[in-house]
Amino acid sequence: MTVLTRLRDLLRNRSGVAMVEFALGAPFLLTAGLWGSEEANYALVNMKVSQLTEHIADNASRVGDTSTLQNRRIYESDINDVIYGAQVQAGKLGLYDNGRVIISSLEVEDATTHQYIHWQRCRGLKNYAPAYGSEGDDLGTAGMGPADEQVIAQPGDAVIFVEVSYTYQPLVSAQFLGSLDITSIASFTVRDNRDLNQIYQRDAGSPDPVQNCNLHTGNARIGTDGTFG
Repeated sequence: MTVLTRLRDLLRNRSGVAMVEFALGAPFLLTAGLWGSEEANYALVNMKVSQLTEHIADNASRVGDTSTLQNRRIYESDINDVIYGAQVQAGKLGLYDNGRVIISSLEVEDATTHQYIHWQRCRGLKNYAPAYGSEGDDLGTAGMGPADEQVIAQPGDAVIFVEVSYTYQPLVSAQFLGSLDITSIASFTVRDNRDLNQIYQRDAGSPDPVQNCNLHTGNARIGTDGTFG
């Protein structure tokens, strides 16, 4: 009788948990949450890369010796400071391990009055070729940048043009995103009268590293003696 009573009670019982409904809905809810988190993080990283690009261009347009007697010279150590500063500012993004930065000096060639890329410095492991020209390229009257939006330098002046290409590192899965590549550009006119002849070395006997664009180097390490690695 006890067993039958319990069976009857069980048949009449209408309480319980929505295990079936939860089992059916949980995958969709979890997927939506993960997708939203990935998209939000992607947007945040995109913004950080854009801001980094602007800061690199701005800083590279300001560097150099301050002198009232001659045009401001820039040195390889100045460029290295800009590049390392961007790495520190990027923090956990791993800017040079996961991306590439290209700094170009757009100037006017005296002989032809054409726009040309006088010098270029690069850093990063990513295999990314400059989209708007390489060192020494004669650009005619077009300048640098997307079609119909090029920036140009004025005679006797220079424009620092920066490209950053970064491969986004997913939080959860790359399946939530169409592409992992983030590309940003920025340009600033050099602030002061700059010596446009070349980038100098402070000590020819112990030259600073040159961030040549034929090299693919990751995040820098600063030695105990302050040298840039």
